[in-house]
Amino acid sequence: MTDVLINGEKKDNLNITDRGIQYGDGLFETIEVSSGRAVFIDRHLDRLQLGCKQLHIPYPGNPILLSEIDLLLEGASNAVLKIQITRGAGGRGYRQPDSVTPTRILSLHSFPKFPDSFTQEGINVTSCKGRLSSNPVLAGIKHTNRLEQVLARAEWVSESIQEGLMSDQQGNVIEGTMSNVFMVKEEKIITPLLDHCGVAGIIRGLILDFCPELGFVAEQQLVTKECLNDADEIFVTNSVIGVWPVRMIDNHRFSIGPVTRQISAYLEQLKNQEIHA
Repeated sequence: MTDVLINGEKKDNLNITDRGIQYGDGLFETIEVSSGRAVFIDRHLDRLQLGCKQLHIPYPGNPILLSEIDLLLEGASNAVLKIQITRGAGGRGYRQPDSVTPTRILSLHSFPKFPDSFTQEGINVTSCKGRLSSNPVLAGIKHTNRLEQVLARAEWVSESIQEGLMSDQQGNVIEGTMSNVFMVKEEKIITPLLDHCGVAGIIRGLILDFCPELGFVAEQQLVTKECLNDADEIFVTNSVIGVWPVRMIDNHRFSIGPVTRQISAYLEQLKNQEIHA
C-alpha cells in the first residue's frame, strides 16, 4: 500500500529540479497511523515547523497539512504516514532560489510487521563503524539527507541484529540508525545530548516530558560507550516501533527491567488516549 499526495494532488511524479531530489534540501516526518488516526501528530508538526524555520523553508501551515492528512487517511486503519517538505523546484546549484514554493509530499505505507519478541524479549544491537558528523545547525532536526544512516545500516545483514548504534566523531553514543537510545541507571533515565548531531525523536521528547509524572529523573547528557555498557537497562525508541528493550549490544548483555516496561506501558496508554480522544 502506497498512496501519495504531492501538493495536495494524487500523483506519483515529481519535478526533477526539486531540491529535495537534487540536494536533500528538505525535512520529513514518519508517523504511526493507528485506527485511522495520525498518532502524536501535533508533536510531529511542531518539529516539522521547527525544522522549516531552521532551514529557512516557508512552513505550509498546519491547516493545509492536516487537511491533506485527512484526505490521505480516508479508509486507512493501521499504516505509516510520511510527510516530506522540500524547498521546492528550481535552479541548479547550491544557492537558494530567490523565489521558490516548497513541495509537500505525503505518502501512506503499510505498517511493518515486527515480531512480538522485539517488544517482549528485546533486540540485538551492533555498534556501527561509521560515525556521525558534527553540525550544530542541523542537530535535532529530521532533514532529508540520511546518507550516514544509509551507510550505517549497510554495515550488517544478519537478521539476528535489529539495530545499529551510532556515535559521534569522539566516540560518544548518539543514537541508533533509526531510533533514539535511552539507558537506565539506578532508576535515572538518561539519553544522549543532541547538541551537535543526531535526531531529536518525537517519542524521545515525549518520554523526557512524562518521566517526572512516573517519578523518574530524566536527563540529557554525554554518554560514552563505557557508560552505556554499565547501564541497568537500555531501550530504543521511534514513532513506529514505540519502545524496544535492548538485550544485547555487540557481546554485552542487558536485563530487560521494570523501568523499561513501565515506560513502554505508559507510552502505549498515551497513544490509546490520543487515538480515542
